[in-house]
Amino acid sequence: MDITLTNFQLKAIADLTEAMDKPNREIVLKSCTGSGKTIILTHFMDEYFKSNAKTVFVWLTPGKGNLEEQSKDKMDKYIHGSNTKLLCDIMTSGFEENDACFINWEKLTKKGNTALKDSERTNFLEYIQKAFDNGLSFKIIVDESHQNDTIKADDIIELFNPNKIIRCSATPKSYKDAVLIDIPEADVIAEGLIKKLLIINENFEQNISVDDQITYLIDKAIAKQQELRSAFLNLKDRSVDINPLIIVQLPNKSDALLENVEKYFESKGITYENNQLAVWLSDKKQNLEDIEEPDAEPIAVIIKQAVATGWDCPRAQILVKLRDNMSETFEIQTIGRIRRMPEAKHYGRDLLDCCYLYTLDEKFTESVKLSLGKDALDACKLFLKPEHRSFEIVSEYKTDVPFPRDAKLAMKVISKYFESKYHTGKDLIKNKTILEVNKYSFDEDIVDYTKSGSVATLNKEDISDLNDIAIHEVLNTTKHGRAYHHCTAEIGMKANLDYSSMNTIIRRLFLDNVKCEHKIIALPTRALYSFVINNKRKLIDDVQEAMSEENAQITLAMNNITEKPISFPLEMLFTYDGSAKSQAEMIKNVYKGYLSSAEKRSMPEKLFEKYCENSNKISWFYKNGDKGNEYFSIVYEDNFGKQKSFYPDYIVGTSDGKTWVIETKGGFTKSGDSEDIDKYTAKKFDVLKKYLTKYSLSGGIVRQDKQSSELCICTESYSDDIKSDSWVLLSDIM
Repeated sequence: MDITLTNFQLKAIADLTEAMDKPNREIVLKSCTGSGKTIILTHFMDEYFKSNAKTVFVWLTPGKGNLEEQSKDKMDKYIHGSNTKLLCDIMTSGFEENDACFINWEKLTKKGNTALKDSERTNFLEYIQKAFDNGLSFKIIVDESHQNDTIKADDIIELFNPNKIIRCSATPKSYKDAVLIDIPEADVIAEGLIKKLLIINENFEQNISVDDQITYLIDKAIAKQQELRSAFLNLKDRSVDINPLIIVQLPNKSDALLENVEKYFESKGITYENNQLAVWLSDKKQNLEDIEEPDAEPIAVIIKQAVATGWDCPRAQILVKLRDNMSETFEIQTIGRIRRMPEAKHYGRDLLDCCYLYTLDEKFTESVKLSLGKDALDACKLFLKPEHRSFEIVSEYKTDVPFPRDAKLAMKVISKYFESKYHTGKDLIKNKTILEVNKYSFDEDIVDYTKSGSVATLNKEDISDLNDIAIHEVLNTTKHGRAYHHCTAEIGMKANLDYSSMNTIIRRLFLDNVKCEHKIIALPTRALYSFVINNKRKLIDDVQEAMSEENAQITLAMNNITEKPISFPLEMLFTYDGSAKSQAEMIKNVYKGYLSSAEKRSMPEKLFEKYCENSNKISWFYKNGDKGNEYFSIVYEDNFGKQKSFYPDYIVGTSDGKTWVIETKGGFTKSGDSEDIDKYTAKKFDVLKKYLTKYSLSGGIVRQDKQSSELCICTESYSDDIKSDSWVLLSDIM
């Protein structure tokens, strides 16, 4: 198949070829959906083979969607006479010069996968070794690299000992010393391959009222589909019949929502039976055959997550993102599935050259920003070095649910807090006015927020210019009951109160038909639902603050500490300052590729890491996380008897075989004044010392003495006086 490459595709091929001659091992190809990534890479491989003998390309794909077969088929179509292979072909003939091998990496790594039996795995490794013996050199292409960035995938890559790794994604992560080839979205738009604009919630008024999100959003989508369909039919000189497709994305675990969507489409005459409705779920697939064709019958397809990797349906032009009462993260990658142009060209009509998103998802803006990563630190994934994968240390965990014993006292405390902060009293009507003035909402509808407008590219500047939209949904006690109970439970959890206690407190303080001497306002049941749902964040903040102020009077039910051995995480998301002059790799860190520019790090942490790297007494060091069960923690009690998790900063191995646990703190000024702002340092030292004694480990607290510019350590007894005998030079003991 002869294909005419665009200017940006030709440039990308040239940039890839040039990058292969550079010393950098890693090459990152950032290519938005619709830019023809497979076309670029297949033509690049073909050109590279012509001038580089003894080369084998291994193209690794994610596990879902049979992407390896799709990519192989495309290369066979685009490049006449190419030597393409799948895993089954490799297991027959091995690796040969100028092979382009397309492999689903999960077939090699996934536990329980029967693609390769134990004997076949051995044969696969033997084929790799035979290739080495024959002088062949492997180059790796990691497709959809944001999905393939795992330690298992990394182990597979290293089997081939490649001197070049090309990672491809629309949203790639950063890699140390990688050559970045970035295909600008504007260039792809200019060539007509993707749509000019993403229109978000077109023609939404600033304040809207809806009875039901399904009917509101799907009605919008159907109307837009019909408008687009008519416009395509009226195109002059059209070469193909285009039937625009609606993608309806549901949140996970939303079976009831799925049924409601199906019923509403049915009420509009769009059904599975007449082939106008399709569904693509893990356990339900219907009317998907040839759905990618321009004139396919389905006008809508229902999915539950981002459409399968590699799915190419250029007629998809409308996305409806539904949410449950508790929203999940907006899958920004899904937008890429509606950005392709059906005929890889613009039509000169804004209506047809744009794609459309309809959503009431209040997390839209937040998720876009997270996906874009603008103004954030550089980030990449690091993998644990093999020699540290067997390390174990016992970690302590708080009791799962430490609840106050006295819910009545908690209610009194909350009421007293409102009285103190907002000056509420016995006049319930006046109290309501006071809370309204203090930004509490008493809207009878459920109010959510979204955005409206259009963007050409998904950058921060475009997103920030979108209009704010308030959505008013009429309260339905049955429908919104789940949301009320969820909010109540979340408020309680943040304040260490169980659901039952928190629900009782809310009803007594805010419901009209329940007697209580501490009542703040009196709302009917429907209004209470709206009040709790709409004010969840403010209620969490106020209840949490009220409880923390009175923790001395509220005794928590303390249970035994849970202990279990943990290992270092096999992979970590590493953030660093890419603008720093020094990007030296810290060889003694347990993770491959850990840089001296690591951020966010406090000055004591930076100084300690530098010490570890330069000390001949230190064999390795590990930077611990600051929250999460995958990280090492020790439990202590705060001044109110409440369990807290203490995450020591570092675990260190010394050349004499000892393991040290180290916490770093702010230093001492030249005058000897402490710069440590942690009021619990002494408590943390006590529990750390007990822990170290229990497990026969070493450790302590490290601080800098700025008068001598030396790091000092406290190991036996804690003192906030640097001049005390508790502090000794770190270099003297480790």
